[in-house]
Amino acid sequence: MVWGDLVGKEKLKIGELANVTGITRRTIDYYTTLGLLEAERSTSNYRYYSLDAIDRLRIIEEKKLAGMSLEDIKHELEKEFVEEIDIHEIRLHMKYLETEVSHLLEQINNKEVTTQHTIKQKVSSESIALMQSLLLLIT
Repeated sequence: MVWGDLVGKEKLKIGELANVTGITRRTIDYYTTLGLLEAERSTSNYRYYSLDAIDRLRIIEEKKLAGMSLEDIKHELEKEFVEEIDIHEIRLHMKYLETEVSHLLEQINNKEVTTQHTIKQKVSSESIALMQSLLLLIT
């Protein structure tokens, strides 16, 4: 299988992934068992890998050549994935909080909100928890 054969494919069977990457099926299976790669199982129990698995295998092999253990590689890949999600999630929540806080400030300036109790009712508990978490991160 060559790169041109991948056009239009969304998922690869383990043998196809092995052919494209030059990594044995047994090694790919081992990486999957360790949690370095993710595979979807079909109803007929075939493993299907996303095209992202090609890049992930390249990264794993490069890190192995650099002397990293598979356990260290797994932790590093998980950390990178979590950081990508966290940054995106934080940006979304920050945008939401910014809007919520600006509405509250507007109401306070208009003297519509007169007590702390009313303010607490306007801010969700999730927002308060997120604000506290963000404060811990930036201090």
